[in-house]
Amino acid sequence: MTSNLATSVGPLWEAFDTALVDLDGVTYRGPEAIPAAPPALAAARDAGMRLVFVTNNASRSPDDVAQHLTEVGIPATSADVFTSAQAAAEILVAKVKPGGKVLIVGGGGLRSVVLEKGFEVVDSAADEPDAVVQGWHPDVGWRSLAEASYAVRAGAYFLATNRDLTLPNDRGIAPGNGSLVQTVVTASGIEPESAGKPEPEMFRMAAARAGARTPLAIGDRIDTDIRGANAAGCASLLVLTGASTVRDLLRAVPEERPSFIGGDLASLGDVHTAPTSSDGWWNAGSSNARIAEGRLETSGEGGIDSLRAACAAAWEAADQGEATHIESFSSFGLQ
Repeated sequence: MTSNLATSVGPLWEAFDTALVDLDGVTYRGPEAIPAAPPALAAARDAGMRLVFVTNNASRSPDDVAQHLTEVGIPATSADVFTSAQAAAEILVAKVKPGGKVLIVGGGGLRSVVLEKGFEVVDSAADEPDAVVQGWHPDVGWRSLAEASYAVRAGAYFLATNRDLTLPNDRGIAPGNGSLVQTVVTASGIEPESAGKPEPEMFRMAAARAGARTPLAIGDRIDTDIRGANAAGCASLLVLTGASTVRDLLRAVPEERPSFIGGDLASLGDVHTAPTSSDGWWNAGSSNARIAEGRLETSGEGGIDSLRAACAAAWEAADQGEATHIESFSSFGLQ
């Protein structure tokens, strides 16, 4: 028997031609790079892997994102960046008449890409906008949320760049765009479409822009990065440097299970071998795990191999309808 996890033929940076790399919680936290990210991504590029930085954060332009990456030791240009604001702008082209009015809730990154598509940007529901597009920005406040609510209730098409409830930064976990979008949903009674992850189209757009044949999506959230990659039919790597925890991963439903698991981006250089089952135990490297009477049992030295074996055991039990006590889960010395 094999697990949901996959085996790579060689290191991931050789097995896949393009990495669709998330930013917040994967590449950096706030103003600082995650320590493993710059050397790992440089090595991936040296191995021939194309990097596309794919982010749900719509607050900054691709130029600004590329500048930030370069400042933290990861050289990039705007062509290497694909944001949910860009994805939203592409959707607007299909949904709104050319030159139509769009009310923006968000920052300059969202405003600029909408203007580039030839739309008229307005700031008030009194301007009778054809659409409302909402993206995260730290300065979004009550007045802009109210204008969005008025416009949506009046019939404007409602599009969110993403619906991430939380956003990891250098101080911890903060409210994300989804938390603010929910304010407008509550006031208007209307659910928006979403341009960003976990919608599969964002992954497909990013892969197509890169000319990827074998893309690998990399993220820190099982509910957006991994769910979206799976929906797009894309292999995925979950790293434990951001939002989703060991506990989240062990409890993941089938749609949110990654192909590969790594502690950080250094795992791009690893050969990943899927756990195998023997005598009721799941085995990964020198580590073993099983579910016995609803409790997780492990042996070995801990670390990623123990987590991989534990995921295989927990996921098998869940798929068979077996209850597993969450209090028996440990961090395996990880997160």
